[in-house]
Amino acid sequence: MSDAAVPTLRARWRRLSGNSRGALWMLASGVVFSVMALAIKLLGQRLDNLQIGFFRVVVGFAAVLPFVARAGLARVRTRHLHVHAIRAVFGLLAMYCSYYAIAHMPLADYTALSFTKPLFATFLAVVILHEVVRWRRWTATAIGFLGVIVMVRPGATTAFQPAALAALVEAFSIAFLVTLVKRLPPQETTTGMLFHFGLFASVLSLGPAIYAWQWPTAFEWLLLIGVGVLGAMAQSFWIRSFRAGDASVVAPFDYLRLLFAGFIGFAVFSELPTLWTLIGAGVIVTSTLYIAHREAQLSRKSRPAAPRR
Repeated sequence: MSDAAVPTLRARWRRLSGNSRGALWMLASGVVFSVMALAIKLLGQRLDNLQIGFFRVVVGFAAVLPFVARAGLARVRTRHLHVHAIRAVFGLLAMYCSYYAIAHMPLADYTALSFTKPLFATFLAVVILHEVVRWRRWTATAIGFLGVIVMVRPGATTAFQPAALAALVEAFSIAFLVTLVKRLPPQETTTGMLFHFGLFASVLSLGPAIYAWQWPTAFEWLLLIGVGVLGAMAQSFWIRSFRAGDASVVAPFDYLRLLFAGFIGFAVFSELPTLWTLIGAGVIVTSTLYIAHREAQLSRKSRPAAPRR
């Protein structure tokens, strides 16, 4: 690409609406997350998820450092170190659970269960943010969890997998992290959040990685580095999507990850989703889309009316 083309692309990018930029960031995040899941599933055939998680945060942290150096330390200073430490703890929990689930269940099944984040977020919004949730959102949340039961089928011993429980724990942890991010002031930059997460998570994940250590092969080294870089990219794109556009607009684009994961699972691992997976995933996606729609309606009602001229 020529040097003259770069300013043109930047100008076109800036002319896009905030919601359009947010949707594109979310699409990019979904593609990168899906490719990272492929690498994790390949690594999980031999390496422990504790070791994979350590390389994810360390390599991701190293990838963020050049941006910190360019932006300056002033851009990463914070008065909320305790919040970032909590983010690191729950972020590692989510990471370990997701890597275990990815390694032990079909990618489409894991991805569908990961979409339960808005369902957990409804409960957390009441408990932490003290939001008022009315009967329509509660009903949609209950229906969404029925979709989870359809997928997991806890009474069917041949169908239930511990990996499904790990995927749900990951979804809860990420919903909690999103709730924490909402409490952070806008002065907290994307670079700062990535820097502090990488710093705390690298320290906390070192001990478990040493405990579970197995020496990687040359190909596994490449995959481990790739997971770290892709993880930092996907996280950055995901944060930027919500910073650029309205959550109710950009969040539904995340559901395209189900298509990406299904394609990769079929093409690489010959995985085909079951009928229960398709039905449960459809119920979960429909309920969470309705929750996003209701949140958008309430957000518009709560905005002050524009003054008449």
